[in-house]
Amino acid sequence: MPLEIITLPCLSDNYAYLLHDAKSGKTALVDAPEAEAINSALTARGWGLDAILLTHHHYDHIDGTEELRSRYGAQVYGAGADAARLPPLDHALEDGASFDLFGEEVQVLDVSGHTIGHIAFYLPQSQAVFTADSLMALGCGRLFEGSPEMMWVSLNRLMALPPQTLVYSGHEYTQSNARFAVTIEPDNANLQLRIDEIDAKRAIGEATVPSPLQLELDTNPFLRAHLDEVKMAIGMQDAENKAVFAEIRQRKDNF
Repeated sequence: MPLEIITLPCLSDNYAYLLHDAKSGKTALVDAPEAEAINSALTARGWGLDAILLTHHHYDHIDGTEELRSRYGAQVYGAGADAARLPPLDHALEDGASFDLFGEEVQVLDVSGHTIGHIAFYLPQSQAVFTADSLMALGCGRLFEGSPEMMWVSLNRLMALPPQTLVYSGHEYTQSNARFAVTIEPDNANLQLRIDEIDAKRAIGEATVPSPLQLELDTNPFLRAHLDEVKMAIGMQDAENKAVFAEIRQRKDNF
């Protein structure tokens, strides 16, 4: 059976995720923005915490790690390439590696760009990918450390996953991302429908993540930089895909 996945709002606009295996009773966490909200969610369900999977070193994804490790004895997983900036790792992971999580395979993907050493966790059986601040709902992370070329390569790795994969990203930025996306493709009918759905969800305080990868492929401007209609929309008909992506990213930075 696929893992049960719980979306946990943390801090002001972060998400963490609990992955629970009903058969073994074990639970993992993807990212640890804070301990309090995660402790409360675990306690309410009567769950422990066996593993913490970290995507990247930014404080709003790791700050709760040590308190949670101390309380539950959880094993911490993260990128070996970024170990110096992460909490102490019990399992240092490399790009292309895989590991067993409660009987399910987890594949490790380097998705550097937002930071160097950012990783995503892909679970084929659960049809889920945890992308944090690389691929986001209707967006991608700001390039604090990597280049546009690097991020474009990373996004292409994620775009190659099965389209039914659910994308679990790190923040509730979807509404603001939508306001930008429509400036790139104002005539995208799928995007217009998605904006209506996003606004309805946010009006009642509902999360807009996860999102199906296919929906991102149809509406997320950062995943559409290779398409002729997007190139034409921004006046870059003859440009390379990575150059179009870089232009869209720069426009978002200045939006």
